Amino acid sequence: MAAPQLPATILDQYSAWMFEPVSVHPGNSVMYRLSYEADVRFLKVVRKGWFPSAEAEAIRTLWVRTYIPVPEIIDHGVTDDTTWFLSGALEGDNATSQHFRSDLLGLVHRLGAAIRQLHSIPRADCPFSFDLESALDHADQRLRQGQIDPARDFHPEHGGLSAEAAVRRLIASRPDSEDLVVCHGDCCAPNILFRGSELAGFVDLGEMGVADRWWDLAVATWSLTWNFGAGYEAAFLESYGVEMDEHRMQYYRLLYDVVS
Repeated sequence: MAAPQLPATILDQYSAWMFEPVSVHPGNSVMYRLSYEADVRFLKVVRKGWFPSAEAEAIRTLWVRTYIPVPEIIDHGVTDDTTWFLSGALEGDNATSQHFRSDLLGLVHRLGAAIRQLHSIPRADCPFSFDLESALDHADQRLRQGQIDPARDFHPEHGGLSAEAAVRRLIASRPDSEDLVVCHGDCCAPNILFRGSELAGFVDLGEMGVADRWWDLAVATWSLTWNFGAGYEAAFLESYGVEMDEHRMQYYRLLYDVVS
């Protein structure tokens, strides 16, 4: 499938700028780095029907800017085929950058503190929700529309499950309660930026909303292993300030594979 088309208004306005794709979901979304001399912008273009939309991400980023550092949304819009937004650049580097690796334990502690800061946003202020009722409805809709592809979407831990079996497991093993906070929704290390030892901000907020804190913690601990190797989960959870909940961790990791 061809990449989503760039909006004509941006092509006209930024005709002298260099466009470099930096993150691609083939046929569905592309993040471009736009540069002209010392100026940098980021343009995200998402095919209509793909979750989450660029429109959803722009709206959430605009809202949460009052509480935490995030990119400035310069413009956003919808075309016949796509949703898109244009943002400024944060002054910092994502947590997987090489120069943070000389002190991985310190980095892990900073990540735990950063996510705790995000989760401290007043829940009642947040107009977006991805609680389990919403998430399971979304999973069922994706299943009925044939949008869950285990070969493409599932990590090796879930590789033996069909789409139907994964959704059935989520329904059957649903936790009895939810510890609701404002969650990032895709809480991987590359989506958190630092400027030296200071938090520079969060990116990729299209799935942000009120949800169980383990929606973020399960994915954050998973991401530590993907990006830095095994052995950092305990230090992260200690710095965040919570004890391990194995059931919720496994549950929300499967939910993560199913919903997007």
